[in-house]
Amino acid sequence: MAIDGKTLRGCAEKLHLVSAWASESGISLGQCKVDSKSNEITAIPELLKLLVLKGSIVTIDAMGCQKKIAQEIVNQEADYVLAVKGNQGTLHEYIKTRFALSDDSRFSNHEQPHYTETIERQRGRTEKRRCWVFHDTEIADNRGWANCQTIIRISCERQFHNQTEQETRYFISTLPAQPALLLACVRAHWSIENSFHWVLDVVFKEDQARTQHENGATNLAVLRRIALNLIKRHKGKGSLKSKRYRAALDEDFLSEVLQS
Repeated sequence: MAIDGKTLRGCAEKLHLVSAWASESGISLGQCKVDSKSNEITAIPELLKLLVLKGSIVTIDAMGCQKKIAQEIVNQEADYVLAVKGNQGTLHEYIKTRFALSDDSRFSNHEQPHYTETIERQRGRTEKRRCWVFHDTEIADNRGWANCQTIIRISCERQFHNQTEQETRYFISTLPAQPALLLACVRAHWSIENSFHWVLDVVFKEDQARTQHENGATNLAVLRRIALNLIKRHKGKGSLKSKRYRAALDEDFLSEVLQS
């Protein structure tokens, strides 16, 4: 279950919503409006309380890397994978240092992390992903991160058009030290951008909607997400865009989509 925010840029009052996305089934599960004088840190706990998290893995970017959010996820008997950046300075430095020591050949006796890597080639683009994982309960026992079991480092190297891009990210998780599982969870998180936010903008033109009042924009956002879920669940042939257009012209097809 991926949690992330999106701003409706066409709305006169710049409405910002935090959404929950089921990565495996590809459906929207809920949303919560971010107060104009607040940010995602206050909205995410409210959204989590609306959801049944038991048995799921919740992934959140660095904005949601907060102890209260981690505790709420654990309270609901779920696991989390939280991105760690500079907003958690001490924690970020601790994780970076732990992995740096394991990399340094001068400390050959230092514990070595669990490791896996994947290579994906598609349309002239090569992407190599590497994942290192340490079992680490110090973060839970001494730093207050609920039930944290592992720290993770993921490196992505992309090569295309004779150019190379490299990025390294860090995470904490309640999951065991299984690098293949954790790498898959981090990759799955980005489906909320590629399969949800991007589709709302391209298929439903959400960013171009010029709704002037915040309540109207919020209500229309709910309807778009319901419509997207229904179209995704429809088993017939055709793209999301063509199905949406066809449903607008053909009441029989619209009824079929609604009953899917």
